[in-house]
Amino acid sequence: MTDNEHPRTVYDPDIPCRERALLAAAPERLVPASLPAPAAPRPGLRTIVARALGIPLLAFFYGVLPGGWIRAFFLLSLDEDDPLDGVFRWGRTAVLAMIFLPLAQIALLLAGAGEAAAVLAAAGFTGWTVGALRRLREPDAARAARRHHGRYLLPRDFDADAARLLVRTQRAADAVLGSEAHRAGLLDAVRDTVVLPRQEWAIAHALAEHTRLRREHRERCPERPSPRVRGLLEPQRRALDLSVRSVTARVEALEDYARQARDTDDAYREWQSARRVTERNAAYRDLLAETVRDDLAREEIGRLTGGARHAASVLRGPFADGHASTGEIRGI
Repeated sequence: MTDNEHPRTVYDPDIPCRERALLAAAPERLVPASLPAPAAPRPGLRTIVARALGIPLLAFFYGVLPGGWIRAFFLLSLDEDDPLDGVFRWGRTAVLAMIFLPLAQIALLLAGAGEAAAVLAAAGFTGWTVGALRRLREPDAARAARRHHGRYLLPRDFDADAARLLVRTQRAADAVLGSEAHRAGLLDAVRDTVVLPRQEWAIAHALAEHTRLRREHRERCPERPSPRVRGLLEPQRRALDLSVRSVTARVEALEDYARQARDTDDAYREWQSARRVTERNAAYRDLLAETVRDDLAREEIGRLTGGARHAASVLRGPFADGHASTGEIRGI
């Protein structure tokens, strides 16, 4: 997310997803576009000699000598609080090789299969040599940062004015992509996912160029330019101002889209509330049906109550002294 003042790093959408993920996971390796691209690593003579001697020794120690990994484990871990860190620094594959390869060699030697143990030792030597060489190559993230330099833009690539516009751009894009309407498919979700990052990159690229030109102008322009110099600079200033206004209008268009997405969110929530209310109509219809049945039941109960009241009045009347016949009472 974008904070109140500082924009986040912007990546060219055309960078492959895997390499973009590498760049995002290693921000310390990224170099601002305003600085020269990092040079490819070139090891010196001492490094080459050290590797030529050290890699075979490492491969022999771990791949050939049974139990060599055990000794290294303790030697490398004496100064650590957690001794396990001394071995797990090598990675999962290396740890498994350290454990099972020496055990297999020892088992073969004890079984009298010296040739098989030698083949296993040669395989271990080769594997450790290849693994060490791979570990010494340029890290993938560093290579991607060097290869794609200029296709990612850091906060340092923008001055204050450009950073404010980029923050507005990123907030608008986040508002659209994070809206309920976008998740519910009420907006053009596929198009938004593709177009908005490209809009963000295009705006960021233009803002970085504005920043570069402003910095260049401050560095090269004299503090008190002569009228002739001012006349020469005026077309450049007008061109820059025109470009800034054009990019600002583009940012405002994105903000209008974000506001429309928020309005759509409000309408969508209102529609959801109305739907929930409508879904409860069936329960209220059942309640009304029960009310009608209650009215019919009251009429029936009223007739029963009237009969009981008539019977009570007869029993309390002139026949209440016991002279009334049973038939008369049953006829009530």
